[in-house]
Order: sequence, then C-alpha cells, then structure tokens
Amino acid sequence: MTAEENVRRQMQARINAEATERAALEAKHGQVWDTEQLRGAFTVLGFGAPIIVVTRKADGVKGSLYFQHSPRFYWGFAADGGAA
Repeated sequence: MTAEENVRRQMQARINAEATERAALEAKHGQVWDTEQLRGAFTVLGFGAPIIVVTRKADGVKGSLYFQHSPRFYWGFAADGGAA
C-alpha cells in the first residue's frame, strides 16, 4: 500500500466515524449536496473514498469533493488548481 493510499484510507475512516447530518455538515463546510443534487450540479469522473472527482456542469470546472457514506453527503468543492 502506498503512502497516499494509507492517508486516503485514514481520511475515509475518520470522516465516516464522524458522519453527521446535513445541517451540521453545512455549518462546518458550507454548501452540501445529496446524491440527487450532486448529479444535477456535477458530472462524476471517478472516486476513491472519501474523495470524488467531478466536473461542475455550470462552468465545466474540474475539481473534487469529499463525501461520507451514511448518510451520503458531498461537500468542499475544490477546483483543480485551488480556485473554486
């Protein structure tokens, strides 16, 4: 297992251990999407939990989001290059 894979798995375990409801995620991270909203706003390119790679439909900007498994919510859009 690579160092990057190890970090990703640790992040996934931490996020899912702290899984919370939408209101708490919004208070902590700002905008949050459920699965249906994600499909409306983004095209999914791939994922490796807890990160999903997407293209924002509104402007074609490629970036990534974090997600938790249950309840399934997505947050923290970061455009490639760091600008959202």
